[in-house]
Amino acid sequence: MCLATVYKESDNSVIFKNVSRIDVDGEKVILRDIMGDERTVEGRILMVDLANSIVKLCCE
Repeated sequence: MCLATVYKESDNSVIFKNVSRIDVDGEKVILRDIMGDERTVEGRILMVDLANSIVKLCCE
């Protein structure tokens, strides 16, 4: 299983860890972790690094 850590691009802060699913709905990015917890962020995906399990978002 490949789990990701999602970072805010502007300051490299962690938004969410152990993310197993990412959905995009217009300007919203919906993140779900392995426990089923969900977090919705206004923004867009800038980069996904599958080898290192990193996702960077542009958001406020």
